[in-house]
Amino acid sequence: MRHRIGIVLAVIMTGVLFFPGAWGYLRLLRLPAPADQLSGLPAGGGSLISEHHVLLALAAVAGTALLAGILVAAPRISPLAAGLPGLLLLGWTGLYLANVRQGVDLIPLRSDPFGAGFETMLFNGVLGAAGLAMIVPMFIPARWRTRPLTGIADDVFAELEDQPTTQLTPIRVTTLAPIPAAPWHDASPPDVP
Repeated sequence: MRHRIGIVLAVIMTGVLFFPGAWGYLRLLRLPAPADQLSGLPAGGGSLISEHHVLLALAAVAGTALLAGILVAAPRISPLAAGLPGLLLLGWTGLYLANVRQGVDLIPLRSDPFGAGFETMLFNGVLGAAGLAMIVPMFIPARWRTRPLTGIADDVFAELEDQPTTQLTPIRVTTLAPIPAAPWHDASPPDVP
């Protein structure tokens, strides 16, 4: 069941990477600059905080990276969630390296900002780098196994219960007789010099 959910998360990650991620990447590369500014820097070298389009594009790229980071790092999520999109990105980059025209022709919606942004990420090598980072969980054997939902203390006690004991007689719990009160408990405490 965990791996089926991982496949669904992989489809979601691919969609997030293609739509908001590619759109935001393209918008960050083509920063709007007023025509009267001669400086090649965005916003004339000033603050980009007032540029709402830049902040929205940055939020789209950061959200895509955050989702990818969660899918890569979270141990309870199947490695397929990040690994399948990573393999797709690596395969697409390999196809682009082998045959540029075919790699570019397979990009859907190339006339839209989504496809153009994806094409730009492919040209710049961002897709290959992201793909390499996203396949890392697939090589960690512990990520393929389901972990129990118990805590660490429960695991330790369960492990101790499975160990054979060398004790032959059961331990008896006995109650002790109450200790009589000291004589000074009834009165005031003795004076200590």
